[in-house]
Amino acid sequence: MKISSQFSKYASHYGSYNIIQESVVKKLLLDLKYKPKKILDLGCGSGSLCRAIDWEYESFTGVDFAHGMLELHPKAENIESVYGDFNDKRLFENLQTYQYDYIFSASALQWAENLEDIFKSIKLLNIPFSFAIFTSGTFETLNKTASLEPLLKSSQTIKNLVNQYFDAKFEVVKYSLEFESTREMFRYIKKSGVSGSRNLLSYKQTKKLMKEYPLNYLEFEVAFITSR
Repeated sequence: MKISSQFSKYASHYGSYNIIQESVVKKLLLDLKYKPKKILDLGCGSGSLCRAIDWEYESFTGVDFAHGMLELHPKAENIESVYGDFNDKRLFENLQTYQYDYIFSASALQWAENLEDIFKSIKLLNIPFSFAIFTSGTFETLNKTASLEPLLKSSQTIKNLVNQYFDAKFEVVKYSLEFESTREMFRYIKKSGVSGSRNLLSYKQTKKLMKEYPLNYLEFEVAFITSR
C-alpha cells in the first residue's frame, strides 16, 4: 500500500468548498494510462470530473441520485446526466445494456450502503476503472477529540475488498487542509459535504470541540484504486 501526502492552505476568498474533491479528481485523471472515449461516472455530483477532462470523448454518462446536483452537471450532445443510485442493483443491470470503456467514481463510493455488493456489480461490467474513496483517516483527529466513531471504512477494509474482487493498484493519499480559524474550519465541514451530513454533536459539544481541537488543519485520507 503506497502512502503519499499533500497539503493545501484554505484561503477564505476561495469560492468553492470542494477544494479536496477537486484535488482528488485531478489525481484520478493524472494517473490514467490512456484517455477513454466512452465514460461512466458513478456518483457524478455536479460534474467536477466531467469539467476536468481535457480530451475529446465520444460519450460521457454521469449518474447521481441528487436531482439538484444533476441540474448543475455540464450539458452537451455527448454528455448525459442520469438519475440513479449505485446502491440499487437495478442500476447496474441497466448499465450492462450500454457500452462503456471506462468507469470513474470520485469521492462518492464511501457512501455506499454495501461496498462489497457494489464491487460485485462493477466486476460484472468487466470494464477498467479508477475510483477515489475517502477513508476513516478523514477527520481522524477531530473524531478522536470529539470521541466519535469514524463514519467511513478504513483503508485496510477497502483494500481487502478490492483484493477480493479486482486486480488493481491501491494507493492511499493523505491530504491536509489548513484554516485561518476553527470557525472557518467548521463552516467548511458543514458546507463541503465531506461529513455526510452527520450532525451528532449538540451546540454545546460543538463549541467545546472548537475550543479543544488541537490543529489548524483538517486531515483527509483517500484510497485511489485503479484497475491494472
